Amino acid sequence: MVGEASGVLHPTERVRNVNITISKENYLKSIAEAESEGEVVIAATLSRWLQVSPPAVTAGVRRLKRDGLIVTRKDGTITLTKNGRAIADRLLLRHHLVERMLTEMFGMMWYQVHDEAERLEHAVSEDFERQLLTVLGREKPCPHGNRIGPDTPEDRRKRGWKLLHELNGPGDFVVMSVFERDRKLLEFLDTLGLRPGAFIRWNRRNYDETVDLTINGKCIPLGGPAAARIWVAAAPGAAERACAEATATPDGSRRPAPGRSKLVRT
Repeated sequence: MVGEASGVLHPTERVRNVNITISKENYLKSIAEAESEGEVVIAATLSRWLQVSPPAVTAGVRRLKRDGLIVTRKDGTITLTKNGRAIADRLLLRHHLVERMLTEMFGMMWYQVHDEAERLEHAVSEDFERQLLTVLGREKPCPHGNRIGPDTPEDRRKRGWKLLHELNGPGDFVVMSVFERDRKLLEFLDTLGLRPGAFIRWNRRNYDETVDLTINGKCIPLGGPAAARIWVAAAPGAAERACAEATATPDGSRRPAPGRSKLVRT
């Protein structure tokens, strides 16, 4: 991360004649990202997300508040102002576009591009952003399955998504999105074939909170912390398959529908 002490300024972004440094951009984007993960943002949240010391966060928050980019409340929570949100959203858009550019145009692996986008997003000019939007569009999700703009856990649940560790019964699902800030997690999931768009079968949750999955015909146990970072949705036709399994008899035939009985001839 480039700190404010370096004197590096973003080439285009200015709000009310306030210079927006790379460090300020990182703080604002981290606030927006943490909110999208359902977190209440306080100073400790930023220290964890940015991997910086508490004193550094205190100084950074003071500057952002002075510049009218955030609001701090008595309980310590931090929220973005309209100007702060505009900067964060612009950076998130550029991050999204860079990730897609690296995978779709340059063939990089999906688990590699987040770290690269973290560095490149600050150098994207308005002209380059417009060109990327022209070529890539804004409808497709990023390689990790995340959309452009705010997308909270509540928003995802309204679309019918669930976290993998929240499931309770066997069923077929498709991976929708994966938490992208942990490179080691992404590489691990890639070795299992657990990437956005993958079809999986959820078998059961074990006593130790691991979950048993079937991926590409292989039974794989997955730890609870990893399962808590993966959003899934019911696979197409999953409800019909579940109904068929629920009404199947041991010999493979179908049970009669409720309220109907088989005709017995004498």
